[in-house]
Amino acid sequence: MVDHGGVIRRHELSDAEWDFVRPLLPEPSGGRKRLDDRTVLNGIVRKFRTGSAWRDVPKRCGPWATLHTRFRRWALDGTFERMLRSAQAQADAAGDIDWLVTVDSTVVRATSMQPEPEKGDPQHTVPERADQIRNRLRRGSRGGRRRPSTSSSTSSHADRKTQP
Repeated sequence: MVDHGGVIRRHELSDAEWDFVRPLLPEPSGGRKRLDDRTVLNGIVRKFRTGSAWRDVPKRCGPWATLHTRFRRWALDGTFERMLRSAQAQADAAGDIDWLVTVDSTVVRATSMQPEPEKGDPQHTVPERADQIRNRLRRGSRGGRRRPSTSSSTSSHADRKTQP
């Protein structure tokens, strides 16, 4: 156990919280020496309490890759589910949870509340299909009104090909 010297940092588990969570964590499977579970769990808790990115968790919580790997492993093996269910069971036994649930079956449809768009309104126009756009581009039409040409030459497309 990490001795905090009576000081609990802001985004870390208290000793009572750690004592509750410790038996719910999976046992290390041997192999290499790994980072202390409390340090890793404090880093994971800090990441989610602050909303920071994995790479922004302080170094004292361990390498960010270790935190992320352990978080994924514990999420996949159901460790966090066990923690939640155990905390719910303990709170329920103490009478701290009110399981009364109210369900509201009112349905609000936004489409029926919106007024119909007027003719000529941008919401009323139907978007072009891809084949319509492709055909329009082949014809050289860009849609909308045509702008007058700014060039003074009146040479045709064939004349432009032959010029160097």
